[in-house]
Amino acid sequence: MSTDTAQIKKRAPTLYVIIATKLLKGALFVTLAIVLWTLSDNDLPKDYQNLLQHLRFNPERKFWVDLAQQIGHLTEARVLWAAAGTLVYSLFSLIEGVGLMFRVSWAGWMAIGESAFFIPIEIYELIHHREPGHRGHPIVVVAILGLNILIVWYLLQNRRRLFHHHHH
Repeated sequence: MSTDTAQIKKRAPTLYVIIATKLLKGALFVTLAIVLWTLSDNDLPKDYQNLLQHLRFNPERKFWVDLAQQIGHLTEARVLWAAAGTLVYSLFSLIEGVGLMFRVSWAGWMAIGESAFFIPIEIYELIHHREPGHRGHPIVVVAILGLNILIVWYLLQNRRRLFHHHHH
């Protein structure tokens, strides 16, 4: 192997961005899981009203009233299940990020699979959910869709160059 290909194999700025994205996403979801777990035994409707007052939002607006009704339906068990699911999901991102750091081929396939999994969901969101306030602003959905397409494309195109392949 020439020194040029050795250099190319070492430096992969796009891979570092993907790793950072996975680790950041994992950290955010761990934090969210901890917040949910911490809030699970609180009086959530009361906390919600206090937050709206603190942020000086008008609690009479339809969006906030609808959200208040949703929060009212949350039970401690539901919040704990949400926390557990969020924690499991965060572990996927963290494992992917660490695996990609060590350039392990299964982590590359895991990242490709996870990113590819969300592409049809995001396309569906863009096509079918036009009303504002639903699952996220179209620009955010387009950005996430673009990022996932980029991750899948980049890792598929560069998998031989980036990852150690163990042949038995």
